[in-house]
Amino acid sequence: MWVEKWLTRTAFRLGAQAAGERLREFAARVRNQGGVPVVLALPDGGRLEFSDAPRVTLRVRDKATLAELTTANLATLADAFVEGRLDVDGDTLEAVAAAERLAAAAGAPVDERSMVRGSRHTREEDRAAIAFHYDVGNDFYRLWLDEHMVYSCAYFREAGATLEAAQTAKLDLICRKLRLVPGERLLDIGCGWGGLVMHAARAFGTRTVGITLSAAQHELASERIKAAGLSDRCKVLLLDYRDAPARFGRASFDKIASVGMFEHVGRRRLPEYFGAVRHMLRERGLFMNHGITAADVDQRPVGSGAGDFISRHVFPHGELPHLHVAIREMAAQGFEIADVESLRPHYALTLAHWSRRLDAQLDSARALVGERKLRTWRAYLAGCSHGFARGWMNVYQVLASKQTEPGPTGLPLTREMAV
Repeated sequence: MWVEKWLTRTAFRLGAQAAGERLREFAARVRNQGGVPVVLALPDGGRLEFSDAPRVTLRVRDKATLAELTTANLATLADAFVEGRLDVDGDTLEAVAAAERLAAAAGAPVDERSMVRGSRHTREEDRAAIAFHYDVGNDFYRLWLDEHMVYSCAYFREAGATLEAAQTAKLDLICRKLRLVPGERLLDIGCGWGGLVMHAARAFGTRTVGITLSAAQHELASERIKAAGLSDRCKVLLLDYRDAPARFGRASFDKIASVGMFEHVGRRRLPEYFGAVRHMLRERGLFMNHGITAADVDQRPVGSGAGDFISRHVFPHGELPHLHVAIREMAAQGFEIADVESLRPHYALTLAHWSRRLDAQLDSARALVGERKLRTWRAYLAGCSHGFARGWMNVYQVLASKQTEPGPTGLPLTREMAV
């Protein structure tokens, strides 16, 4: 028995030594290639610098993790962080950027098979996926969202704008693109905590309905609407988009918005989704679809395994269609595309704000959701900011009008007149 234990300890020690040697060789190679501003704090107390001016420290908590570092992709490193095997000292955003550069230097492969997680997107599956992500707790989201609690890409008229100003600007941009006027009927599909329905009712005088699958969002949105004295002009319902046409009827809305929703629909369900919008929208009515899209035309996995991490830990069953897929499916349902605007740099900034706001509230967040969930969200927010900055995915506002009958759209002749 003692011989077996001795052999096991010896093998582990020799393996750790070999891993340490490979890591030192890897660090030297990275420095020779220009370096990455990161230092590894090793389990034995040693330090391994990957540049002469490191700005962030990655603390490796166990020797077994050392063996992964020379072959890890971004998802592998994020998993180690979530599991507490890897810690970050310094700015989380800088840590993600450094980790991605290390993974690129290592030439880490991504198993594309792990990205194929087909879902039928049944009502039950979608309801469970929404609950998994959004019902983490309203108090948790309050820690790092803006005062409107808008959980989608903001619109920065200048890079130094506050998150609150940028989110108000985004809500206003959507309302102006939809050309809302007092008394119009507006539907917000996937309305979150009611930010858009309240803004449209208050600032543009619309009669607005929002729908969501999240019980937590529905409860808080209803409370906020009542507290704001807007109950006569807007409401939020706990309702699946597939049940909305039967609930509201044909041509029941003048304008429809969907912000950060169609990522949950699934590519195979897009005809049904856009068909539901067509059914509820009046002829020549305007529809704004604001959503994250794949950057790659063939919709290959998001960079360095990041998409795999998100699908496992954050957005189960989430799917990102490419822009051309969204436009094709909208056109197939009788929509004429009037305007397309990329907000990719805006989302990189938005997520950076969210990441830093969460990092400033770690103790409070930990008390609400626990250490593992907190680490998951820190990796997710910082990683997505990096991903949008790198162009791994995009986010577009697509404005369209329902054109099932021939004739003019009724829209202004130029974009300047439109917004």
